[in-house]
Amino acid sequence: MPGLIGKKIGMTSVFSADGKNVPCTVIEVGPCVVTQVKTVETDGYAALQLGFEDKKDKHTTKPMAGHFKKAGVTPQRHLAEFKGFEGEHQLGETITVEIFEEGGYVDIVGTSKGKGYQGVVKRHGFGGVGQSTHGQHNRLRAPGSVGACSYPAKVFKGMRMAGQMGNERVTVQNLQVLKVIPEHNVLMIKGSIPGSKGSIVIIEK
Repeated sequence: MPGLIGKKIGMTSVFSADGKNVPCTVIEVGPCVVTQVKTVETDGYAALQLGFEDKKDKHTTKPMAGHFKKAGVTPQRHLAEFKGFEGEHQLGETITVEIFEEGGYVDIVGTSKGKGYQGVVKRHGFGGVGQSTHGQHNRLRAPGSVGACSYPAKVFKGMRMAGQMGNERVTVQNLQVLKVIPEHNVLMIKGSIPGSKGSIVIIEK
């Protein structure tokens, strides 16, 4: 699906035509430059590699510097591939937020906020043990048994236990575009998206 790379700015709210206060997320989208054009003949599939945000030459490895030099663009901080772009696109071409239209729907991919090491109540929604007397002691939020003792004498893969929560790739689908502001490269998306302020997200039509 065609799309662009963007940066989450934060959240606000706008009033709809019928007077409802709608929460929305503000995203700085692009402009992105074409750093590579992949074709079926050379790469086996058709796609565009886009770059977002300039960075200094001294922070770029020599192989990547040659890649950007071939495309005729300055080194880019973030790269992503998108399929489904219509028409011909050239190396170094700039693609802006105007590919999105108000009222349309997008999928957004981001990295969720990291919560650190969490227990099963917060991580998986366990209810905990309701009874707090008769020798319950301090095990109110414990997970309980995680496997049989004699057979099969192992803990099955996928068992819901305590562990790292958040900081993972998350895709939210079918979010409505409330407003496109091309002069500021801004999209206003209905609802929330994964990630903290300043995090990089991928917006796909």
